[in-house]
Amino acid sequence: MRSMVALAAMGPVMAGPAASAEMTRSREIVRYDNIEIDLIAEGRGPLIVMLPSRGRDSEDFDDVASRLAQAGYRVLRPQPRGACRSTGPLEGIRMQDLARDVAHVIARENAGPAVIAGHAYGNWIARMTATDHPALVRGIVLMAAAAKTFPDELRAVVQQSADASLPDEPRLAALRKGFFLPAHDASVWLHGWAPAANKAQGAAASATKQAEYWQAGTVPMLDLVPERDPFKPKEKWNESRAESGERVSVVVIPNASHALIPEQPGAVVDAIVAWIAKL
Repeated sequence: MRSMVALAAMGPVMAGPAASAEMTRSREIVRYDNIEIDLIAEGRGPLIVMLPSRGRDSEDFDDVASRLAQAGYRVLRPQPRGACRSTGPLEGIRMQDLARDVAHVIARENAGPAVIAGHAYGNWIARMTATDHPALVRGIVLMAAAAKTFPDELRAVVQQSADASLPDEPRLAALRKGFFLPAHDASVWLHGWAPAANKAQGAAASATKQAEYWQAGTVPMLDLVPERDPFKPKEKWNESRAESGERVSVVVIPNASHALIPEQPGAVVDAIVAWIAKL
């Protein structure tokens, strides 16, 4: 029987040619109701929407988004509420509210359905969007998605990493513990945190039962598992496939921890492009 887990190639992936005029990155404010969404967009082709980790902005995806645009995709990166210039209610909200922001961005393009790629916390919003707005979602990519349950001590690591009031050294120690392998530069994540988004996302998750979003409707899922992610140890690599069956493909990315995106951008892009080609 073929293994459920595919292992991503370990060789480096070279970036494509310089972006053409068609791939020029743009940025605008998208408005609906009392919400303003700071949206970064680039490329032409089928839609991919990228959602960042908790408390971080979507500029984390600059390299990956550029490579996906070069591969022939239209890549949208809505900043979460409270990050950069995105605004909207930050209290009394649930995951459904954050998913509605994503759904609005997809519907506005009038070119869906989209693949939604959510990194860490962002995969929860991707699942919620697929649950509440199935007509807009072609599939979702879980990038460094934590296991269904993980040690509470890791939550403290996330908050310490994000706390800009602390000196750099304890924050770097937290980043190395929870996000980066020793050989990788954890300092790239000393910046890029959005405290208002971090607080709002925590509140939204607390106000929403995990069962409301976890199954992600019925869409196909690609689970990109960092080989050394403390949030998803080896014994849980196949958790998503065990729960949701053959609609889940699992790919393990070698030489990566929970940050994943800055650690192995080429492997991430290769895995996403290969999976979308089979949808």
